[in-house]
This record gives sequence, C-alpha cells and structure tokens, in this order.
Amino acid sequence: MIELSWLDLSLAAGLVLLLAGLLIHIGLDKLSLRLIIAGLRTTVQLFLIAWVLKFLFAQDHPFWVSLMALSMCLIAGYEVMSRQQRRFTGWWGFGMGSAAIFVSSFLVTLFTLLVLIQADPWYRAQYAIPLLGMVMGNTMNGISLSLDRLTQSAWQQRASLEARLMLGYGWSETIAEIRRDSVRTGLVPILNAMAAAGIITLPGMMTGQILAGSPPLEAVKYQILIMFLVAAGTGFGTLIAVSLGARHLFDQRERLCLQRLEEARH
Repeated sequence: MIELSWLDLSLAAGLVLLLAGLLIHIGLDKLSLRLIIAGLRTTVQLFLIAWVLKFLFAQDHPFWVSLMALSMCLIAGYEVMSRQQRRFTGWWGFGMGSAAIFVSSFLVTLFTLLVLIQADPWYRAQYAIPLLGMVMGNTMNGISLSLDRLTQSAWQQRASLEARLMLGYGWSETIAEIRRDSVRTGLVPILNAMAAAGIITLPGMMTGQILAGSPPLEAVKYQILIMFLVAAGTGFGTLIAVSLGARHLFDQRERLCLQRLEEARH
C-alpha cells in the first residue's frame, strides 16, 4: 500500500480550508466554523482511535473490547440526541437512541461474528470493533433522522393529531402516518447507498481493501456483507426508536403530550 506523508494530509486539509474560506465569502461564517471544527475533530479522533485500536489488537481481551463497544454506544446515543431540533426531555432523549442502537447494532454484529465470519475468538478486536463501528455509525444516522422527523412532524401537526384523538382514534392510529414517514426518512440514506453502490460510488470498505491490495472480488464480497448488515442494523434501530418515541408522545390516557419535547439550543 502506498503510504501517505504529512504533506499529503496537509494538502487535503488545504482543500477543506479553501472551502471554509469560500463559505465565509458568501456569508456562511457559522457553517465555515462548524466545518473547520469538524475537520479538527476528525483528525484528533481518528489519530486517537488508531492508538486505541493498536492497544486493543495487542490485548485482544473481551473486557477491553466490551468497554470500547459500550463507550461507542453511549457516545452514539448522545450524538443522536444532540442532532435533533426537538428532542425528548430528560433521560428519554438520550436513552431512547442509546437503547435502539444497542439492541440493533450489537445483535447484528454478534450474529456476524458468531455465524458469518466465525472469528476465533469471536470477540477478536480486529473484526469486532470495525464491524460494530460501521453498523453503529449508520444506525446512528438513521435513528437521528427518523426521531427528528417524528418529533418535528408531531409538533407541526399537533392540531391534526388532537383532532384525531377527539374523534376516537387510538394513539397508534393517530400517529401511524407520521411514524411511517419517520421510518422512511431514517432508511433513505442506506437505501441510496445500496442503490448507488458499484454504479455511482465505490463504498469505503471496498475501496480501502482494494487500495490495500486485496483482490477486487474478495473486497466486493466483504462490501456486500457490510451493506446488508448496515441495512439491517439501521432498519431495526429505526423501527425501535420510532416505536418508542411515538408511544412516549402520548400518556397512559392516550393524550398528546408535546410538553415532553424541548427545542434544542444549537
């Protein structure tokens, strides 16, 4: 594999800085600042994870792998909550996303490690952490988009929802259409990625393996596996999160409780 120099990375960073300058020029100062901060976070976080993975690969102990996986889940749960315009108050905002990510991502990854890849041992960090990271990252995006759509739609259509309740509809029927739209929104990114794979784009894992010297056919098989796992994890996670969120918008007497939402301060 061709090694990258610090100069190569600096030139790539220069493109991001050029974009930031153009954003400032057209009056998008805040967006430019967010882009620069995101670039710095990416750099720092990826270099830190490189050291963490080096340690995990050397230890290959279930305790450290489990600790890493749990940390990833908690951080993903926070990111889900922080990306919503209107989020659930209290621990619901954090717990809902974290629970959905935990159930869907962990089950899909465990199934892959135990049944499909059959790594020995099954918790081998070289396989467990990258697989979990790819599934969890995409699941996080799907859950974040679906919950944002759910809460925003419920807030905007509150009059219509209350009218349905007054007509005798149950909470599930009242919010059924919004729930379906929310699930659809959460699945759009992965559906687009699957539809475009191999025709418009070469997915990241496949590209990385090819650049590292793997045979294209072997890289394609791994990429197909990852695509299916990501689709399943995102779908299950989105369904769980939207179901929990939709139910929490109503109390035990099936009254709409939008006071359980708060507007995020970005």
